[in-house]
Amino acid sequence: MENMKRSRHSSPERLDFTRHSDEIAKNNLTFLHNVGDGLHILNVEGNVIEANDSFCKMLGYTRDEIIGMNVAQWDAGYHERQQVYLLIETQYRCKNGALLDIEVSSLVLERDGARVIFNASRNISQRKWSEQQLRIAAIAFESQEGIMVTNADLHIICVNSAFSRITGYAEHEVIGHKPHVLSSNLQKVSFYEAMWCSIKSNGSWQGEIWNQRKSGELYLEYLTITVVNDQYDEISNYVGTFLDVTLTKEAVDKIERLAHYDSLTELPNRLLLQDRLKLALAVSQRNDRLGALILIDMDNFKILNDTLGHDRGDLLLQQVAQRLLLCVRETDTVARIGGDEFVIMLEGLCDHVTEAAAFVESMANKVLAVLSQYYQLSVHDYYCTSSMGVTLFKGHEQTADELLKQADIAMYQAKTSGRNTLRFFDPQMQTTINKRVALEKELRVAITEKQFMLYYQAQLDDSEYIVGAEVLIRWQHPKLGFISPVDFIPLAEETGLILQIGLWVLETACQQLKLWQGRELTAHLQLAVNVSSRQFYQADFVEQVLQLVSTYQINPERLKLELTESLVLDDVEDTIAKMHALRAMGIHFAMDDFGTGYSSLSNLKRLPLNQLKIDQSFVRDITSDTDDAVIVQTIIAMANKLGMEVIAEGVETQAQRLFLKNNGCLLFQGYLFSKPIPVDQFELLLKVIET
Repeated sequence: MENMKRSRHSSPERLDFTRHSDEIAKNNLTFLHNVGDGLHILNVEGNVIEANDSFCKMLGYTRDEIIGMNVAQWDAGYHERQQVYLLIETQYRCKNGALLDIEVSSLVLERDGARVIFNASRNISQRKWSEQQLRIAAIAFESQEGIMVTNADLHIICVNSAFSRITGYAEHEVIGHKPHVLSSNLQKVSFYEAMWCSIKSNGSWQGEIWNQRKSGELYLEYLTITVVNDQYDEISNYVGTFLDVTLTKEAVDKIERLAHYDSLTELPNRLLLQDRLKLALAVSQRNDRLGALILIDMDNFKILNDTLGHDRGDLLLQQVAQRLLLCVRETDTVARIGGDEFVIMLEGLCDHVTEAAAFVESMANKVLAVLSQYYQLSVHDYYCTSSMGVTLFKGHEQTADELLKQADIAMYQAKTSGRNTLRFFDPQMQTTINKRVALEKELRVAITEKQFMLYYQAQLDDSEYIVGAEVLIRWQHPKLGFISPVDFIPLAEETGLILQIGLWVLETACQQLKLWQGRELTAHLQLAVNVSSRQFYQADFVEQVLQLVSTYQINPERLKLELTESLVLDDVEDTIAKMHALRAMGIHFAMDDFGTGYSSLSNLKRLPLNQLKIDQSFVRDITSDTDDAVIVQTIIAMANKLGMEVIAEGVETQAQRLFLKNNGCLLFQGYLFSKPIPVDQFELLLKVIET
């Protein structure tokens, strides 16, 4: 019948309904109960009218419980099937809820004048499980792993398709052969002896082995060999499963290289350098010889990236790496530890510090010379110098990290000494660094606890009338006393704390202007506030200033911002845009320390400046140094031509004042008139001058 699901299996124990139909029809119950299959008789409504012990045991019911039950109570699919069928597979639900795979044979007969359905049920769960395991085994055999099965004599009896794909050998080419057909002959005899020792002792072995494909190409495989024993515990087979890990091995090696080498220059990176340095420390301890670290930083590398682009910067770094390798011995290490920083590690120097230092200095100077030669960066010729810090080591007197810090400190000293030079680490350098760290900590506290105050240095006109003042920050530490701005302002710049400090200065100046503009004595005063580069180039700097002007309702004409030449040069277009935005609101600008930088006249005339400030380094010797006198005269003449005011700082003598006045500079600031003083003393000075 079309929708019957016929079994592909037969059993000699199954009840033959055709042969025994007469006995069944005669209700031979003894026969039913002696049959091994689960037998039950249903009426046409599907209710049980008879069942044997095997059937009751199969479902977990007693005979009394099963009689009268409807077949749908254990066979949910019964009513969906035709009720006249010969053989079908289904599932029964036992009394305890468990499901059994069942094969059912059925026959419709007459019993006592009524139609009944005789059913024979067999539990085929074990057979189904076995079939599933065979399917799983077949799929597993055709997995991505190569599989090779040998007999006890190591002759290959079967392989899977993955074996052929990996090795290149078809099945018929290896059947009957021994696995030696794959041998690369790279492993020594001792390797195989150890392998078979493990197999005999543990029943298995696994590891990496080099084999050879049919093409002759070598490949690395990860092989597992397992022993198979028969029912007598004798070896019947060996099963080898393997994966081609050649590419995986290459990937691991690549990852390992990426972890320890710089991808741009292919030099060891910081991690590998530290490993080698630790080993070098141990070696120097044993042989009592000195070693050295040379930390190299390329000068003004940021300018190269900003002007020619990062691709040119990368070319420079690659060429630096090549030059460094040519300068060292084979036993030395050259590493790139980040950005434009390189390290040379020298080992096996002599045991005398003086001689070792002399050798390192000579070598470092040669490296300086090599690195300062022109670089060909695509179509550009580029000149670049370097700064170097050197520290010596022997044994475990310092850790690897401490030595790198020492070299970094020495390199920083080379930078501050003018660049294109080298410096050796000195313990005094470390003391300076420690003080710097402590000062930074105190500086943060000072900001929080408002330990700063503003001093005011008068600015006067040619009639010696006070027209304004420059505000200067002072730090009065509660325990350390007065701390000079020379000590903490550069630190504030480096750490970024200048942003908070600069904003406080600006706001405090605005507060003072608010107080002064309501008094007749002080309403005319203009306050000059120095603005740092970091502060000025904040994206919201203009908004900050305008917000303070609005908050304190001050006359913006009374606020003057002093900018340095270097600040203006950093980003001319951004500087001009911000200055025009603030100048449009009435705020004035002065260029501080004019003449010490490299201002372009073309840029200078574009800036909305109100005032040029002559640096005190020119004012100091204008009456005795003709060069300074000429420079000052030129600055004054240029400012007058451009319609700008000129103010000179550092005026200390009447002779200086008269020279400046006679040459057209009519504004002055300096100790001749007043040193920087607190606001109460400044207001007293105002009263004295007015009277």
